[in-house]
Amino acid sequence: MDGTSGAGPQEAVDDRSLEALGLAEVPHDHPLLYPGAWPSDTALLDGDRLLPLERLVHDDRVPVLAVGSNACPAQLRRKMEAFGIDSPVPLVRTRVTGLAVGVSAHVSRPGYVSAAPFLAHGHVAELFVIWLDEEQLAVMDASEGVPRSDGNYARAWLPAPDVRIGLADGTTLPGAFVYVNRHGVLHDGTGAPRTHPGQRPLLTELLSGSARLRELFGATPEEFSARVREDVRLCALGTAVFAREKLVTASGLEPYVGV
Repeated sequence: MDGTSGAGPQEAVDDRSLEALGLAEVPHDHPLLYPGAWPSDTALLDGDRLLPLERLVHDDRVPVLAVGSNACPAQLRRKMEAFGIDSPVPLVRTRVTGLAVGVSAHVSRPGYVSAAPFLAHGHVAELFVIWLDEEQLAVMDASEGVPRSDGNYARAWLPAPDVRIGLADGTTLPGAFVYVNRHGVLHDGTGAPRTHPGQRPLLTELLSGSARLRELFGATPEEFSARVREDVRLCALGTAVFAREKLVTASGLEPYVGV
């Protein structure tokens, strides 16, 4: 792929491994680390390594804004490997205006409450765009539940200038896809979407504020993750509690779904 370096000496390869870079832990396996560690800058995920990436725009691929663990190379690699996909994925650091990272109004099977974007006029966020080929996009859609009527996310196109996505070289993308939560997002108590503070503080706050959530999931983040993990019934019950206790609001991105 253009803009990437060769393999180089074995020492250089090892230095670029996810393990050496401190990016090897997968949120799916360590839910309280969600959303996982992100790269410090633009890079190419190639197997177990992060390589330099000079070309920021890839016209032969689809741009997808990553707002949660999709920007974590270890999680991204795990998703692709589960479907037998081992082709490289460019991750490009961007400056996004008009979007913020909120909290999904559903409980995820790996044992965490994931991130979801919401419309936030004037807000600036440092996010990654992952450039996916056709196969990789199909894998990502499947992992987010897009093809299923009961899936948690829908894929939406966010056009400029509604959301501005600026690259390091001054380029502005004409738009990008993003995964919008079909359940909505959690609000901050005033009705406005709340931002995602990280898994431990989020779960601590949610559990302290709801007797029903504590009844279902325990009193600590550790208990929550242990009980939820791969328990579809509990995930559904927790998601229903969010709605029943009126903790949910719209993301503002719903009109973009299907456009």
